[in-house]
Amino acid sequence: MSVTSITDPLRQQYREAFITNPRRAEHLADGKVALLCIDVQYLDAADGYGLFADPDTSGVPEEGRKYYFDRLEKTVLPGMRLLQDAFRGEKLEVIHCRICALTHDGRDRSAGHRRLHLLAAPGSKEAEFLVEVAPQGDEIVINKTASGVFSSTNIHYVLGNLGIRSLYLCGVYTNECVETAARDACDLGYFVTIVEDACATVTERLHEASLATLRDRYARIVSCRDVLRELDEFRDSSTVGIISQTK
Repeated sequence: MSVTSITDPLRQQYREAFITNPRRAEHLADGKVALLCIDVQYLDAADGYGLFADPDTSGVPEEGRKYYFDRLEKTVLPGMRLLQDAFRGEKLEVIHCRICALTHDGRDRSAGHRRLHLLAAPGSKEAEFLVEVAPQGDEIVINKTASGVFSSTNIHYVLGNLGIRSLYLCGVYTNECVETAARDACDLGYFVTIVEDACATVTERLHEASLATLRDRYARIVSCRDVLRELDEFRDSSTVGIISQTK
């Protein structure tokens, strides 16, 4: 029996609780939403840098590297930039998280990152965001040294201070840091949306498998076009609200 043929007996319950719940629309109408951009930096998203400085030791075959960087260049980065600009245009929060240690020797890193030899020291090239989707103005940047941004940083506290109740996720890797953020955020009570064509990992199969396990459970899976349409509706509803208040 294939995975796709297995029926999920709890699908409807989860959809009603997390996916079609009317509170989602209320949060958008109230501006209690944010775009969270995950780990799009030179450490793990730039060919010839960081994890991909040496193709022979990257652990990713040539076919996987080509797929990953082609997807980033042609789909993910343009999509992320459209999302960022749209959120900025509506004065909604755009938040960036990245792998970045507190110390230059990385002694504060998580045990997992030490075992993986992952280090992006403060001020290093590896810690830089890709220029196409880098923070602008005083947008919030959250530094982490683990896959889970919620388990290793104060982001939950920050989002609470901002009044954020729903999150739109994009970035890399789909099956690692993005998926972990989605699960943790859902458990903490956020409504989670993953923008699938603004995410990537090193194989299409891993990308799709990750989305399949999250879909209609921990997150709603949509496209960039879907999000832009929602933001258009948000703008229209906000305009109607302003007009009604001035009458």
